Amino acid sequence: MAQIDVKVPQLSESVAEATLLQWKKKPGEAVAQDEILIEIETDKVVLEVPAPAAGVLAAIVKGDGATVVADEVIATIDTEAKASAAPAAASAPAAAAPAAATAAAAPAAPAASSSGVAMPAAAKILGEQGIDPGSVAGSGRGGRVTKGDALNATAAKAAAPAAAAAAASAPFNTPQALPQVDARVDLSAYDERPEQRVPMSRLRARIAQRLVQSQSENAILTTFNEVNMKPVMDLRNAHKDRFEKEHGVKLGFMSFFVKAAVHALRKYPILNASVDGNDILYHGYFDIGIAVGSPRGLVVPILRNVDQLSFADIERQIAEFGVKARDGKLAIEDLTGGTFSISNGGVFGSMLSTPIINPPQAAILGVHATKDRPVVENGQVVIRPINYLAMSYDHRIIDGREAVLGLVAMKEALEDPARLLLNL
Repeated sequence: MAQIDVKVPQLSESVAEATLLQWKKKPGEAVAQDEILIEIETDKVVLEVPAPAAGVLAAIVKGDGATVVADEVIATIDTEAKASAAPAAASAPAAAAPAAATAAAAPAAPAASSSGVAMPAAAKILGEQGIDPGSVAGSGRGGRVTKGDALNATAAKAAAPAAAAAAASAPFNTPQALPQVDARVDLSAYDERPEQRVPMSRLRARIAQRLVQSQSENAILTTFNEVNMKPVMDLRNAHKDRFEKEHGVKLGFMSFFVKAAVHALRKYPILNASVDGNDILYHGYFDIGIAVGSPRGLVVPILRNVDQLSFADIERQIAEFGVKARDGKLAIEDLTGGTFSISNGGVFGSMLSTPIINPPQAAILGVHATKDRPVVENGQVVIRPINYLAMSYDHRIIDGREAVLGLVAMKEALEDPARLLLNL
């Protein structure tokens, strides 16, 4: 028998450990070379682990939800064996018996059925929810029910009654992977107030840590302005069809905001700087982070050297980042660095917000929904498509003058797009 180890890939220097999500294969099943076996979640990205060779998955060393480090062995592949008709239950006979005994002795856990054995943590969760372990498909070694299987079964049970109603009433596309608590509409059942405890993912925990860090370490202040988007909208409407035909990508509004931001950062370099201890680090390049929502949380992929990119290049890269974020395919390199960020809450209908700085950056631009509003022009009240811009900045190194003038420069560039071409 020739066995090959499946190992955790190299993690970035700032990532010490990661979490296994869910195995896509069970012991005894055939795998093809480069077939994705499992996804590993770090506090930055989700990595895919492909099969290093074709064969049969001989054993799973680390189950769903396990914490792992780089180069750790998580499974083995037998390159000479043939796949069995059913997942191999004998890959760990010695380990199965103690697990069964422990599960049977758990206070609140029902006895495991003959179809599978629940691991202790899984048995406890299923017992609390009144779920028969025999009804849960096990993805662990020998078909055992893991903690991840139990959490998925619990989430499915809670989400099923409300899934149809939630899908019809949700204002936005809610990721189906997120658990939903069954909120009953029967007002007579006051004693039934369901709750569900779900651990934070590594990415969500990292987001929380970064936001709290930003709030506690930066002296955040926000300045606001309004911009008349009619010139940009007129320019876009006049050329969007030809633009898409020429470049193979749609002309959106984000490329205008990105270009306007770079225009302002050139004039006021402190907005493009960062804090490094007691030093101010000025950057001679423009790497703009674009906040993107994903099923696993907020991520900020980076557009590199934006001053050298065309409108088509910017739109193309933003579209690619959106697809990668949705599919969990963003690489660590996509999220590393950045000198300034843009957050577009307008796509969800936000009218106004105060964005939080993405450390160690010193400023971030918040873009909101464009709405028709009455404004005064030349002494007359007219209706114009107005967007409220908000720029949060670190008052430790950026004074109000530079922040206000920087946002005004963005406003002027958007209200007269020719400035972006003439660098005025």
